Formats: sequence, structure tokens, C-alpha cells
Amino acid sequence: MGKTQWTGPFELKGTRDAAVLCVHGFTSTPFEVRGLAESLHQRGFTVLGPRLAGHGTSVANLATTTWHDWVRSVDEGYARLRQHTSRVAVVGQSLGGLLALHLAAREPALAAVVSLAAPLWLEGLGGKLAKWTRPGRWLHGRLRQVPKLGGSDIADPAAKAGYPSYQAIPMSALRSLCEFMDIVDAELPQVSAPTLVMHARSDHTAPVACARRLAARTQAERLVLLDHSFHLISLDKERDIVASEVGEFLDRHLLSR
Repeated sequence: MGKTQWTGPFELKGTRDAAVLCVHGFTSTPFEVRGLAESLHQRGFTVLGPRLAGHGTSVANLATTTWHDWVRSVDEGYARLRQHTSRVAVVGQSLGGLLALHLAAREPALAAVVSLAAPLWLEGLGGKLAKWTRPGRWLHGRLRQVPKLGGSDIADPAAKAGYPSYQAIPMSALRSLCEFMDIVDAELPQVSAPTLVMHARSDHTAPVACARRLAARTQAERLVLLDHSFHLISLDKERDIVASEVGEFLDRHLLSR
């Protein structure tokens, strides 16, 4: 299957009475979590991968959305899975991880949650630009979008070359992402579902300290730090380790009842 066929939402019907919601990240598409979803499907899970509002279309479309719209996309996916089973887990990459944790903080019935490189703050220029373009700051209204200089944060050259995502970031959406990071950070103690946190030590987008804070504030069952990947760990050099860790974690919490 080519990458253009993997950028839309997907549903993989499984053989077991358990389901996983797989959520992609900021400026990306379901392609980002499709390989992981295929691995989980091989374990028998039904897997749903929604496309977040404003994503997979155009940068201009993303600029019209906020975190409220992204949360709604996840809530709709979760409700769809709950129509068929009460045994649902959620896995998210980057912004998807934040959305997964936000869902877990509000849905005590969730069986498990997995955060893959979720940011509680941003490293480098992205975070600074979000602050500088807020209302009342010197760049507000002057800078509507910025290019992704250097491309996406992936160590594997082949994976980076084949990764479909927006090549620019609308500042309005970036500011909304930063607002959402603060909201999720405050909610973390409310997460009661078993939690797995995975992150790369060399993440240039979300500092690895985010993972340690996430793990501490959610009392995570397991924290895994990767040595050879960058930010997009679901696609990067250690993607097989990610798939194995996530699969074994969900086997324990979705199939042990």
C-alpha cells in the first residue's frame, strides 16, 4: 500500500473483543500511526485511526481549527469504538499523545493509554514563535505561518523521505497546540488508566524531560526511553520496539479481563 493510500482515516476490524484508537500528531495524517496500527491489528485488535480536523487537507484548513476541534475528532472515534466494545485503549503520537491523555483524564472507563513523544512544552524555535505571535506581542498578526525548516524530526532517512505531512505550520494552530499542552499538563493527575510513556532521548521537538514529567504525574506503569530515534518514534529507527512495547502493554490490559 502506498503512502497516499495511508493518509486517510482507517478502521481495521479485529478478531477479539477489544479495540484501540490510534491518534496521529500535529500537521500529520493517520499515516503516522498506520504501521503501528497494522501491528496491533495482527494481535487481534480492532484499530481505528481518525484524521484530526484540519489535517490531511491544507495548511489553510489547519489554520481554521483549534484544539477543541482536534479533541472532537478523538471523541467521535472513541464513541464509535464504544458502540461495539467496552474494552478500548488509546494510543497517540505527539499531539496524538496529548489527545490520548486528555481523553483518559475525562473517561475513567478507558482500559489503557499510551503516550508516544507527547510534548508538554516545545524545544527551540517553535515554542518561541508561539509566544512571540500571541496577541499583544511584537509578531502578532505579522507572521501567519512558518516553514518546517529541516523537515520532520525523524532520524531514519528513508522514513523521513517517505513521510507525508504539511511543510508549513500555521501560527494560530501552533498557539492552540501550546494552550492545549498546558491544559493537559494540569489534567495529568486525573489519568487513572494504566499508562505507558515512550519517548526518544534525542527528541528535538518535545524534550525528553516531558516524558519524565508525564510518567511522574500519571504514575505511569512504564516509561521507555529510546536511544536511536528522534521525535516521530512510531515511524523512526526503533518503530519495531515501539510496536512490541505497545502491543505487549495492550495485551495485558485489554485481554486480561
